[in-house]
Amino acid sequence: SCGFPFSAFLHCQAHARSRNYVSESDMCKLESVPVDFGDYHPLKPITVTESKTKKMSRKGSTSSTSSSSSSSMMDPLSSVLDGTDPLSLFAAAADPVITTATMDNTRKKRDKDDGPAVGSDFEPWSSKRGEILARYTTTEKLSINLYMGSEKGKGTSTGSAVSEKVRTRLEELDDLEEGSQKELLNLTQQDYMNRIEELNQSLKDAWSSDQKVKALKIVIQCSKLLSDTTVIQFYPSKFVLITDILDTFGKLVYERILSMCMDNRVSLSDNFSPESVNDTAKETCLNWFFKIASIRELIPRFYVEAAILKCNKFLSKMGISECLPRLTSMIRGIGDPLVAVYARAYLCRVGMEVAPQLKESLNKNFFDFLLTFKQIHGDTVQNQLIVQCVEIPLYLTLYSPAIDWILQCIAYRAPEVLLTEMMERCKKLGNNALLLNSVMSAFRAEFIAARSMDFIGMIKECDESGFPKHLLFRSLGLNLALADPPENDRLQILNEAWKVITKLKNPQDYINCAEVWVEYTCRHFKKREVNTVLADIIKHMTPDRAFEDAYPQLQSIIQKVITYIYDFSLLFSVEKFLPFLDMFQKENVRVEVCKCIMESFIKHQQESTKDPVILNALLHICKTMHDSVNALTLEDEKRMLAALINGFIKMVSFGRDFEQQLSFYVEARSMFCNLEPVLVQLIHSVNQLAMETRKVMKGNHSRKTAAFVRACVAFCFITIPSLSSIFTRLNLYLHSGQVALANQCLSQADAFFKAAVSLVPEVPKMISIDGKMRPSDAFLLEFLCNFFSTLLVVPDHPEQGVLFLVRGLLNVIQDYTWEDNSDDKVRIYTNVLHLLSAMTQETYIYHVDKVDSNDTLYGGDSKFLAEINKLCETVIAQILDHLKTLGKEETLKRQSQLALYLFNTILAHGDLRNNKLNQLSVNLWNLAQKHGFADTKTMVKTLEYIRRRSKQPEMSHFADLALRLPLQSRT
Repeated sequence: SCGFPFSAFLHCQAHARSRNYVSESDMCKLESVPVDFGDYHPLKPITVTESKTKKMSRKGSTSSTSSSSSSSMMDPLSSVLDGTDPLSLFAAAADPVITTATMDNTRKKRDKDDGPAVGSDFEPWSSKRGEILARYTTTEKLSINLYMGSEKGKGTSTGSAVSEKVRTRLEELDDLEEGSQKELLNLTQQDYMNRIEELNQSLKDAWSSDQKVKALKIVIQCSKLLSDTTVIQFYPSKFVLITDILDTFGKLVYERILSMCMDNRVSLSDNFSPESVNDTAKETCLNWFFKIASIRELIPRFYVEAAILKCNKFLSKMGISECLPRLTSMIRGIGDPLVAVYARAYLCRVGMEVAPQLKESLNKNFFDFLLTFKQIHGDTVQNQLIVQCVEIPLYLTLYSPAIDWILQCIAYRAPEVLLTEMMERCKKLGNNALLLNSVMSAFRAEFIAARSMDFIGMIKECDESGFPKHLLFRSLGLNLALADPPENDRLQILNEAWKVITKLKNPQDYINCAEVWVEYTCRHFKKREVNTVLADIIKHMTPDRAFEDAYPQLQSIIQKVITYIYDFSLLFSVEKFLPFLDMFQKENVRVEVCKCIMESFIKHQQESTKDPVILNALLHICKTMHDSVNALTLEDEKRMLAALINGFIKMVSFGRDFEQQLSFYVEARSMFCNLEPVLVQLIHSVNQLAMETRKVMKGNHSRKTAAFVRACVAFCFITIPSLSSIFTRLNLYLHSGQVALANQCLSQADAFFKAAVSLVPEVPKMISIDGKMRPSDAFLLEFLCNFFSTLLVVPDHPEQGVLFLVRGLLNVIQDYTWEDNSDDKVRIYTNVLHLLSAMTQETYIYHVDKVDSNDTLYGGDSKFLAEINKLCETVIAQILDHLKTLGKEETLKRQSQLALYLFNTILAHGDLRNNKLNQLSVNLWNLAQKHGFADTKTMVKTLEYIRRRSKQPEMSHFADLALRLPLQSRT
């Protein structure tokens, strides 16, 4: 069908050309040319000189105005575009208003970033929000008042629209005061939070639909909720939820007034002055403040005005600084101390956002709180706690978020004088524990650490009835984890703290404190002190299996210990470390701890180890990880565990004691048999051990080392069949066979190669790679090419036939079921021709040291060469048969590609002085081009190569060949 006389060449004898590999290698080397680099070095930073040009009025005329040198790399695309984006230019040309707005937004962002706001070292309120909501919860039922709206004022006549609108708004405000609300009772905490979120959305909806009075009503109603302390333990979370709505309202009002200040669609920058605000915006701003001033109740009036505090910027430069003291004084009218302290916290929060420089007002706010602090222990509060069945210690913890925040705002970048003054005021209040705890939470760690002994003295004098001392020591420990106390005080600090901690009866209280102080101990002391602390923790947490409720804290302790003690010989010499690990009885927690330890070992262990203490401990830890694997374990988890175990195996070395090393690998194989990547690593490690033995003996094995190497080979031969991945097995058989061959274990090498040959028929058509099914042909082709390269140097077995491994592999390839539309079988056969050609050479291109390959064994024997030629004939016949089957129209492109592939093989390896082989190559060339599927550039380059080779000695016959190879144009 294709006009190619295949039958004429089915019995074409293959004549491989003789190769001189040394001369060919020399000929292919690049010519060395002396180069004077001067100051040039490829890693030296590049200095680019950028010439800036200024466009003149005349089109196309430019003149250089300046030149600047930059040490950074210039972007070539930016330089071509002259720093402008063409799409932006089109947009600018189409709509100049959009461009102005875009530039204005950019300027606003820049102004905002450059403003006098607090720095990134200030922990924002948003980071505390989630913690408060999670900590302060309740199972009691809650109530909420919902605004019901008003139907008044509808259907008014057009003539009196303005006056009616004013009257209606006043009536609506009165409605709210008179109780146009619906009270929802018996809400769960989640229902309550959902209702608050609904109110927040209602606020946004009302605002977007221009119902500003309704929006104000919603905010007033929400603010009133902050005066309700009927479920007192939920109050901090309620504060968080309600102030979210207040923040939303404040932002909406500010942006509304700011939008009224736009002049020619350009808004004010963040640093604007009141003089640049137009009268309409000022009037609107005043209107909002007047509305808020008319709110009758103190708490909603305070909160709503605080929410829009920033709007004072539109009225006067001193507006905020005048309002803050007044709002601070307003809080004095709030009778409930818990409600009052959270109002102070909100004022500090708003103040830090809009005027962080006005610290005096914040300080006054806190000092006011100190003056009223005794109210906490008054009869009113005590009666309220009795009614709600709340104990004093629990009640005092409700104050912590507010006081912590107030003190954080005051302490931010504050001078030490102010912090010292705060300490003195705490002492005057009788070292109140709640206040002292907040001081230690809010002040800089360096300040606390430097005065650790002073704080310990204050803690000792505290009254423990309301706020437990162990919490104070915990707060002190948190500071000492961040900053170091004076060196002379360190041991005394630990002793004072641990005296209190070790007396704690409640295991949860104990472990919460011990977790913090373990880091201090590890950071500043040796293994003796660490061992003492761990022993004390075991003593407290073992009775009644208390450790089962403290796994997170125990995990944290392990993490801290291995962070500071990463010398594992020292770590495992800590007597109580392994007993401490025994407290992790829950399997998943135990595995996580083991992973943590192994990650630390792999990260910090710089040198290989043979320390028996380390090996036994880590083998036990790795065994724990391995034994956690079951049928439900995810593949990612298995990979992670295997990587950790492999990291450990790689770090074990017994030096020249190779037998001990092999014994370790044998033990590891028995322990980690369920993780395939670990078995693969062990096989590689044993192969490496055999090669190290060869290196030590310089290839000349003694009887003892020869036996040892055979033991290594046996280890691999036994282990490989247990692997599930077929390509892993194939590659390991090949690799292990190469190692056996290098160590002169010829019969063992043959066994590996035979096993690989017998495994090829089992290769499936599709294999799973990263969870996806892929065709296996490409992987098989790659493996077989590597296998052929090895078979070149494998000597024939004296009791087997000539090239018995090659023949066996060819039979397997012949019988393998290939895909119908695949040409891989022919590509493999073509690669076999490369191998057979190399086998006919007098001296092979490479050898294995101290192993005689077939070139030495047969010495170019004519019978051996005849066998190779017969194999070549058979292979070529198979290839030509396949080419014949590709004569159909839909397969002509594949036929063209394969014909050119075979042509190139004959060109590289065949002796083209043989007429039949020469004619076959010409016919293949013509077949490749016949139907117009050949790449013209490739054909031209191939012909140029042939002509170039014809000029070399002994290659003159290539000139005649070139004349017989026409180039056909596509039609």
